Amino acid sequence: MRNILRLWFAVMVALGLASAGFAVSAAARAAEPGEVVVIPIHGTIDQGMAHLVQKAVADADTSGAKAIILDVNTPGGLVDAATQIRDSLFAAHVPVIAFVSERAWSAGALVTLAAPRIAIAPGASIGAAEPIPATEKTVSALRAEFEATASRNGRDPKIAAAMVDKQSPYPPYDAKGQILTLTADEAVKLGVANETAATFEQVLEAEHLAGRTVRTAHYTFGEQLARFATDPVVSGMLLTIGFLGLLIEMQTLHGIAGLIGIVSLGLFFGSHVLAGFSNEVVVVLAVLGVLALLAELHVFPGHGLFGILGMLMLGAAVILAFGIAFVGVAIQALSMAIVATAILYVLATRIFPQNAFFRRIVFSGAQGPEYIASADYRGYDGAHGVALSDLRPSGVAELNGHRLDVLTEGDYVPAGSPIHVQRVEGGRIFVARE
Repeated sequence: MRNILRLWFAVMVALGLASAGFAVSAAARAAEPGEVVVIPIHGTIDQGMAHLVQKAVADADTSGAKAIILDVNTPGGLVDAATQIRDSLFAAHVPVIAFVSERAWSAGALVTLAAPRIAIAPGASIGAAEPIPATEKTVSALRAEFEATASRNGRDPKIAAAMVDKQSPYPPYDAKGQILTLTADEAVKLGVANETAATFEQVLEAEHLAGRTVRTAHYTFGEQLARFATDPVVSGMLLTIGFLGLLIEMQTLHGIAGLIGIVSLGLFFGSHVLAGFSNEVVVVLAVLGVLALLAELHVFPGHGLFGILGMLMLGAAVILAFGIAFVGVAIQALSMAIVATAILYVLATRIFPQNAFFRRIVFSGAQGPEYIASADYRGYDGAHGVALSDLRPSGVAELNGHRLDVLTEGDYVPAGSPIHVQRVEGGRIFVARE
């Protein structure tokens, strides 16, 4: 029970540290009057990015920055985070320009369309914004967001709708049953983008900002932690360490491996909550799953019910932690973690061959005044020695400097003959003449 309390405390500490990270700001000076503030929209759009944009826009407004440039290269992300970014850009009191260097897909297309002016690099693309899951309700809601965003900045709302809804095509650029994705040339031709620009410097020149001081917004420590830990590869590593820690804890019951596993799982779930992929309900489900596993290990060993419930709850929590829109990524990360855990656990069992958990649930013979257990002679397996008496087939021999009773397979071995141990069965040592 004491181990359970220690591991529960570790969960709270891990989540507390991850939460506190959002309050620790990275060292970065504030924007100054006349500067160009660059906000990176790179990678998955999440709550960490939404926080960054909100802070950077507010800073640019209060400092009198000349313009805000969004440096966009994203495959998409959370719609909620994208709408928060859009609202922040709408509220900005300085000009906002989006530069699509490679791609602005899905939620990234919504963020880009929120900018009054868009520059796009040759070879870049914008669109592909069908929501997941693509239910009638979610498609309708997101289509309305795209249409309203496009209309606000003087763009054709039908083009924006075609990026979201397969049933609202924009021929000849797409057909019914497809979602719209535009190349750089198509985006400029249709008025979605204002110009093409191969480099960031060309954007500054086209927008009459050349020579201005450029400052890039930076993530806080908490935002960086959340974004790093929610990367699918890093998430898979955290899950592997967490699962492996619990399995090794089952093997040793020392508490150290379990502590490491719980901290890893705490960081995994805490970062996904802070990044906006899931909520506190997922954390509660994960904690209940871990507690059920610990109860199986330490309170009710061998019953199985708590172990099965724990694994089911923990697995469901992992899938939900990534968010419904990223179920495929969740399954991929979970599969990678399970395979890696299985491989590492097999290696770990060679280091910790004695299974403390199973010793607690199987019968162990006790030695008392009325029963004396036989000595363990397994260490003599393969040993060499000499027969001290005739073996007919039993007798006495010297093995590794000890006098021991031995047996042959029925063969006669005279005293003084060199012998070796063929096998050991409990308290019986079988030898043969060399």
